[in-house]
Amino acid sequence: MNPSAAQLRIDDQRLWQSLMDLAAIGATPKGGVCRIALTPEDQQGRDLVVQWFQQAGLSVRVDEVGNVFGRRAGTDPQARAVATGSHIDTQPTGGKFDGNYGVMAGLEVVRTLNAHGIQTRAPIEVAFWTNEEGTRFTPVMMGSGAFAGVFGAKDMHLQQDGAGISVGEALQRIGYLGDVACGAVPGGAFAAYFEAHIEQGPVLEAYDKPIGIVSGALGQQWYDVTVTGMDAHAGPTPMELRHDALLAAARMVEAVNRIALDEAPHGRGTVGHVQVLPNSRNVIPGQVKFTVDFRNLSQAGLDRMDAAMRQQFAALAAQCQCTVEMAQVVKFEPCVFDPDCVASVRQAATQLGYAHMEVVSGAGHDAVYVNQVAPTAMIFVPCKDGISHNEIEDAQPAHLAAGCNVLLHAMLARAGVA
Repeated sequence: MNPSAAQLRIDDQRLWQSLMDLAAIGATPKGGVCRIALTPEDQQGRDLVVQWFQQAGLSVRVDEVGNVFGRRAGTDPQARAVATGSHIDTQPTGGKFDGNYGVMAGLEVVRTLNAHGIQTRAPIEVAFWTNEEGTRFTPVMMGSGAFAGVFGAKDMHLQQDGAGISVGEALQRIGYLGDVACGAVPGGAFAAYFEAHIEQGPVLEAYDKPIGIVSGALGQQWYDVTVTGMDAHAGPTPMELRHDALLAAARMVEAVNRIALDEAPHGRGTVGHVQVLPNSRNVIPGQVKFTVDFRNLSQAGLDRMDAAMRQQFAALAAQCQCTVEMAQVVKFEPCVFDPDCVASVRQAATQLGYAHMEVVSGAGHDAVYVNQVAPTAMIFVPCKDGISHNEIEDAQPAHLAAGCNVLLHAMLARAGVA
C-alpha cells in the first residue's frame, strides 16, 4: 500500500450523519427504527441508499430477490471485486445500527476513496441484502442465502407473510424485483467479502476493546420438544402417582443449561418458549411444549450437545412417568471465516493502533451465507450494554469510525491500490 493510502482515515461525522439520516426512515418514538423488509418504509430506505450509491459514482444492479449492489470500477478489468455490506431491514422495534452500520460503513469506504482520488486495482462493491431479519418473511437471511445458492429465487418469491402477500409481489410493489440472477457478479465471484457489524453482545464492551476480529459464527440447532404426561386433579392425586409433564420439562430446562456449560466457552443453550397444557392452576400439567436452541463453534460440539440432550431428556421423562418427543427444526452449520480475510482485518486493526480481540459471532449474519461462495470475514464493534434488536440499541461514534477504518484498510489490502 502506498504511503498516502496508509494514512487514509474515514470521515467520522459523515458516517454518523448517514446513519442518522437513514434511521429517520421508520423512526420510532423511543429512538429506534421500524423498517421491516419490503414495506413502504423499506422502499424509502432503499431509495435513499441507492441515491447515495449513485451520488458516489457507483453503478447499481438489483437481483431477483431484491439484493442491491453498488460497484466502483477498478483499474484491472480481470480482477474480481472486493465487497462489503449488510442489511437495512430492521426488527419491528429495531435499532439504528444493526445491519445499517455495515452498509453505511461500506458506503463511507467508497466516499473516502473518492474524496482522496484513490483508485483500486480490483473493483469495490457495497451490498445490502434482502430480508436479513426474517420478521415479515421466512427464512431469515433470505437475500444472502439466495445469493449463495442455499435458497432458490423462485421459491423465495412464493414465500408469504401473515397477510398472504408473497415476496415476489412485495418486491414488485416497492420496485426492487430485479432481473440479475442471484449470485451473478460481473467478472466472477467476489475475491473477498467483509462485513462490519455491531457485536450485539456484551463481550467487547466488557473487555474495553473497540474492535472484534471475528473468526467464525456459531452453528445452530433448534428443536421443538413435547413432554406428555397425564392431566389430573391437583388435590386428590398423590405426589408419587403423578405424571407431571411440567416437572419433567423444568428438569429438562435445567439440563439444557448444564449441557451448554459443559461446552464452554462456545456452547450456548436456551429454552426461549414454553407452552403448558391445560395451563390451569389446579390441574397437574399433562403436556408441555418447549423450544431448545443449541449453538456451538464446531459440529462435533453440536453433536455432543444433541446426544446429551436426547439421553438426559429420556431419563428425566421416565423419572416423572412421562414421555418426550424431540424434533430438530433448524440447522445452521458452524461457520469458520477465511483465515486470509481474518488476517487482513487483524493486520488493519494492528496498523491503525486499535485495541482488539478475537471473538466469534453468536448470531447469524449475511456473511455466514456469503462465506459459502467467497472468502469472508467480519469486523465487530461494541454496542452499549450488548443490547440489540431493541429501540435503545446504541453505539459510540468513535467505535463505529474505528470499525469503518479497519474495514477500509482490510478492503484496500485485498483490492490493491492502483
